[in-house]
Amino acid sequence: MDIDREKEGKCLTVTVPCYNSESYLERCVESLLKERDGLEIILVDDGSTDRTGQLADQYARAYPDVVRVVHKKNGGHGSGVNAGLMLANGIYFKVVDSDDWLDEAAFHKLMSVLRFWCRTKEEKRPDLVVCNYVYDHLEEGKTKAVRYGNLFPEQKICRWDEIGCFSPEQYLVMHALIFRTGVLYDCGLKLPEHTFYVDNLFANCPLPFVQRIYYLNEDLYHYYLGREDQSVNEKVLVSRIDQQILVTQLGNRFVGSDAVQNTEPKLRRYLYRNSSIMMAISTIHLLMLGKEGRQRRKKLWQSLKKENPKLYRRLRLGSISGLTCLPGASGAAVVLGGYRMARRIWQFQ
Repeated sequence: MDIDREKEGKCLTVTVPCYNSESYLERCVESLLKERDGLEIILVDDGSTDRTGQLADQYARAYPDVVRVVHKKNGGHGSGVNAGLMLANGIYFKVVDSDDWLDEAAFHKLMSVLRFWCRTKEEKRPDLVVCNYVYDHLEEGKTKAVRYGNLFPEQKICRWDEIGCFSPEQYLVMHALIFRTGVLYDCGLKLPEHTFYVDNLFANCPLPFVQRIYYLNEDLYHYYLGREDQSVNEKVLVSRIDQQILVTQLGNRFVGSDAVQNTEPKLRRYLYRNSSIMMAISTIHLLMLGKEGRQRRKKLWQSLKKENPKLYRRLRLGSISGLTCLPGASGAAVVLGGYRMARRIWQFQ
């Protein structure tokens, strides 16, 4: 499959799911067009009602050898990723959200590395390239970079048994990852439609199929924060709690799968930790709903206990997610207070 892509001459496919993105799409696409050699950009217009589709078509006309456009009915972020993956010609694949952008110098270095790997034999190529990403509060003038130098050796291929230890704020999130496209096909990746937060599934489900990892210590991805309608906004999170729970439950089923149980112990521990934090996040957001949320929290944990008793015991009794189950209204207040204090300390979203 990689051989066919090599004939197309594309090292990297960047898919940009777009929905009503006219006010920031240009910033995103222009940051990608700085490196056109070996690059394919797929702009997926996910049923936009503003000028997003027209802007995307303008880029396709101006850069016909680089930019492709898909116009489709609205299906959500996961649907946009699925559409881009289905059409991808690049040996490697990355998702860039339409309100985010890539650093010019870092992207130049990444493309140089990918062009090198695309000239080598398939069995020598990394399955996953990891770069740093930056939380970018443009309006506040604040940034925070998340880096992985403590986890991976720089500019050297390694395997899961060679990685270091994750710090509390470190996760292999979508923004940091460039997968070999064949890996995404091998794991059968297909994200649910009309659902937010599927980037967690995109980032984690392919990992058991990754054997060779390459870390490029560059602050590549700028993750824009500050929009009131953004999916990480606390009020928005609560309003979309059903979608958050769905992604959490899908992630739990994945962690219970044979693919995870048979993988390297370090990776398996990381994936358990990710399940723990997802359960904690879902539980905390439910607690923001008051009494109703406490009842739904109980049902969420009971569902996990019924479906996967082993994972339930691990998360309930031996991980941070268990601490979110303090009983009653007073227990919920303690949990929410701790959560908000942790957000201030680590500035996570």
